[in-house]
Order: sequence, then structure tokens, then C-alpha cells
Amino acid sequence: MSVDPSLKRPKVGRILLVVGIVGIAAAVLAASGIMDRAKSRQEVSAWAHAQAIPTVRVIQPQRGPAEQQLVLPGTVNAFYTGSLYARASGYISSWHKDIGTHVKKDEVLAEISAPDLDQQLAEAKAQLAQLEAAVEQARANADLGDVTNQRTTRLVAQGWSSAAQGDTDRFTAASRSAALAVAKANVQAQQANVGRLEELTRFEQIRAPFDGIVTARNVDIGDLVNAGGTSGRALFQLSDIHRVRVYVNVPQAFLAEMKPGIKATLHLPGQQETFEAELVSTSNAISESSRTALIELQAFNPDEKLWPGAYAEVHFHIPSNPDILRVPATALIFGARGMRVAMVEDADKVVLKPVTLGHNLGDMVEIESGISLADRLIDNPQESIETGDRVQIAGGTPPASAGADKPEPVTAKNETPER
Repeated sequence: MSVDPSLKRPKVGRILLVVGIVGIAAAVLAASGIMDRAKSRQEVSAWAHAQAIPTVRVIQPQRGPAEQQLVLPGTVNAFYTGSLYARASGYISSWHKDIGTHVKKDEVLAEISAPDLDQQLAEAKAQLAQLEAAVEQARANADLGDVTNQRTTRLVAQGWSSAAQGDTDRFTAASRSAALAVAKANVQAQQANVGRLEELTRFEQIRAPFDGIVTARNVDIGDLVNAGGTSGRALFQLSDIHRVRVYVNVPQAFLAEMKPGIKATLHLPGQQETFEAELVSTSNAISESSRTALIELQAFNPDEKLWPGAYAEVHFHIPSNPDILRVPATALIFGARGMRVAMVEDADKVVLKPVTLGHNLGDMVEIESGISLADRLIDNPQESIETGDRVQIAGGTPPASAGADKPEPVTAKNETPER
């Protein structure tokens, strides 16, 4: 049976059409895959390149506060302090002022019974009376000697007496005059002894040397006290606290700002009230063990709320230099080339710049030179970072702190900041 050729041709055409369509689709799919792979390679290359550029956080320097507060511990002391010891030996017969009592100068605090001293004074006065009588006797003898010498001198001149007698009377008169001088000197010595004993008897009454408050009483009736003893406890402790002295050990790094007239505020534990003080003097010497110098402040204490021996937290009000900027300590790069910071300039390229440090304030440090307020600094820069490296900034450049002018208390440590 034969097939009509006209019927076979359409089937062959359709097959060729299907094959062509399939080929075109395969070519399109192949081209699409190739393009996707190329795009993926480009994306991977771009991602790897982006990962090679470090992302950093930048900060800007801040101006320091108009007034820097340095906080240091201090000790309150009385303006005057007197430790009263016995100058007369005896027994305490009475005391009149107890601790916390306000006293005036020369007011009697206690009395000492010293019978031995009283007896010595009476004996010295009796001896003085004897010596004064001896002076009168010596004066009479001296007058007699002078008269005799004058008479003998005339008789010798007239020839009625020998020259030997004249010499004897002359020397006798001189001897009696010398005896009178000795008697007068003995009287003066005894008067001094009587005066000394009278002065010691005045110490039988222990008196206040100045206006103040009795802060300690270490005697009672019947206690035996010895004159001149200063090794034990004082009989009384007296303090004048109308004005107080506050002593502070200041680290060497801050001594340049410690000039007379600097103001400070005192904060005492347990008291809500603060007190104003003023720096009056410095010791002008630095302790080798602590590298600190002792300074003295004074504060008025009309209400007597500041007590000697109290601990005080001293807040110094130090004028700040507006040209000195502050940055976090984490922005510094320590290396063989000195202290530097990493600055981000145009095109996000890094420039390492040397800086000069000021005070170390803990988390913050002062920069005296090397940067400006508008600079962008890298916080926590990598140790391997170098000038010319490119970086990308995380979150953009932060603005300068609006609270930079607010005073920040600085608790100083007894160490010298690195420069």
C-alpha cells in the first residue's frame, strides 16, 4: 500500500519547527545561566572588596567645660589648736571646763594644788628679805669706809697720819664698796628666783591661751601631774574653729593650677550642706613617695559645723583653657612614633596625626595640640591602620556633644598622666 507524499511533508515541517523552538529555548536558557553566573561573580567580587574596607565609628573632639572640677580628699583642722600641759607639779584640786565648752582667753580651766612650790616661793621671799637687809648693812659699811678714807686722806696730807694708814683706809673703803655691789647682785639674783617661782605658781591655774572650744579633757580631781611633761596626753585640748584649715594632697600634674585664690566647695559625709573654701598657700615641696604636694585652704565656720579631724571631699573650681579639647582615651594610638590619633579626611581616607596630651581624666584625655574641633577621629582604631587607608563610616559622622560645656567632676589619682 503506498503513502501519499503530500501527507508526509506537514509532519516533517512540524517536527523541524518544534526542534527549532526547543533549540532557541535552550540557547536562551544557556545565555541566561551564563549571565547569572557572571553577575554572581561580580557581586561576590564587590562583596569581598567591600569587606576588605574596615567599618569604623568616628567621633569628634569636645570642648572642655568652662570650669574644671577636681575632686580630692581633704582633712579639716582647727585654725588654732593648743595642747595644755602642766608647768607645776602637784594634784588637780578642781577643774571648771568640760569638753564642748566655749572659753575666753585667760579663763581658768583647772587648778593644781602644789604645796611644795608654794613653800619654795615663801622660802625664796624670806631669803630675799635677808639679802635686802645685807645690802643695807653693806651700804652702811661702804659709807663708813668712804668717810674714814676721806678723813685719813686729809690727815696724811697734813702730816698727822702715816701713808700706810692712808692706804689701809683707802683699800678698806674700796672693799666695802665692792661688798655693797655683791650684796646688790645677790638681791637681784634672788629677785629673779622669786619671780620665777611666782610665775610657776601662776601655772597652778591652767588658763585658756585663746578663745576657743575645749575639745579634750584628760584630767580629774586628785590626778597627779608633773611639771614639763609633754610625752603623755595633754591635760586639755583647745581649738579655735571660727575659721578652719583644710589640708589636701594634690597630685603633681595639677599643681600648676593650684594658685592662691582658687575656690573650692567642701562636701562632708552625713551633711547635706556644702561649704565654701579658698586656697591660701602651698607647701612648695613634693613628696617623693606619693608625688603630691600639701596645700592649705581656709573656710569660715561661723556655725561651727566643720569639726577638726573631719574628712572632706574637696571640689576645686579650676578655670579651664578653652583651647584644650577632649577625646575618649580609646581614640589614642600608642606607638613608637609617640601619641597619635587616626583622622578621617575627604574620600574617607585615614591620616595619622601626632597629638600632645594634657591631663588624664580617666575615660577622657585632654589634647593640647594636634587636632581641631571639626576633625573626625576613629574610635578604637586598629593597630595596623596606616595613613592612606580607606574606611567606611558606620552610621555617619556624629555631631559634637551638646553637653560639652557642662562641668564634669574629675576624681584625680595620685599619678602623673602620660604625655
